[in-house]
Amino acid sequence: MAPIISASHVSKKFKRAKKNPGFTGALKHLVKPVFTEFTAVDDVSFTIEPGESVAYVGPNGAGKSTTVKLLTGILVPSAGEVTVCDIHPFENRQENARNIGVVFGQRTQLWWDIPVVESLRMLGDIYDVPTDQFKATFAELTEVLDLGPLLNVPARQLSLGQRMRCDLAASLIHNPPILYLDEPTIGLDVSVKARFREFVKYMNAERGLTVMLTSHDIGDIQELCPRMIMIDKGKIIYDGAFAEVTRRFGWEQKVLVTLSGDEQLNVAHLASGLPDHASVTQPLPESVEVIFDSRLSTSGEIVRDLAMALPIADIRIEETSAESIIRNLYEGALSFEERIDG
Repeated sequence: MAPIISASHVSKKFKRAKKNPGFTGALKHLVKPVFTEFTAVDDVSFTIEPGESVAYVGPNGAGKSTTVKLLTGILVPSAGEVTVCDIHPFENRQENARNIGVVFGQRTQLWWDIPVVESLRMLGDIYDVPTDQFKATFAELTEVLDLGPLLNVPARQLSLGQRMRCDLAASLIHNPPILYLDEPTIGLDVSVKARFREFVKYMNAERGLTVMLTSHDIGDIQELCPRMIMIDKGKIIYDGAFAEVTRRFGWEQKVLVTLSGDEQLNVAHLASGLPDHASVTQPLPESVEVIFDSRLSTSGEIVRDLAMALPIADIRIEETSAESIIRNLYEGALSFEERIDG
């Protein structure tokens, strides 16, 4: 089966004006403009199969939005080739628009002052959706998203969570095979996020909807996307299973100890009795925190050493969260070039 989305050695370069501040700088730039060139997307290649759910992530400025704009036909590549449903998005923007649905967390495609149902009908007309197909899709989306009470309400009167449900319906009313989600759950409360994710998973499973998600919410990625593509400085640095990232970098563990006695603790002396790779802090007078590399020592060994040295009332062991791992990758504290010893 051919990929539904394909990017082959794609690059996108922009020119950026270079001018000095103030009136003099503006005047010089007007007379003799100077530009510098920067590369937002640099030789990016990936494919997405029909029915896949993929997270496309990276720090701010990494090239995520530029890539999505290339896939939606808003931008044309400086080099390489992009195909979506076997067409070139920029060259066939109208045809490409029929194949995709887009949900932006900060923007809406609903008309602000008319009832939601009228927005959905207008979108059906814009996409030339056959009447029978529109009725069937409208009925399914209304039921699954529980839109009944919202259909006659103008978009401006909806809460953020209600608007996101309606925007989901608007993005799928023409039955596109692909759904792009750009920070879709930003600002939503926990319960609304859960309903949003459940619906996307339902559409992915029941319709075979292909989903491409850009999000900084690790919960979105964990819940929706088995596969993750990470981009940094315009280049793809990882493309594979999200679970593999947590397996590979989830080696940092933490042991939290609550002390039962009031004796003074010598942190330096305690650290000398632990492996060299373990770090010891005392966040509170009655507690001790040890962070260690689980590739080099087991939690049992660390607990044993602590039990021999301290009067312990309680022990808690914490593993590295996925959010912490992704944050460290963004900040450069971890690297995919690293290799696990032993």
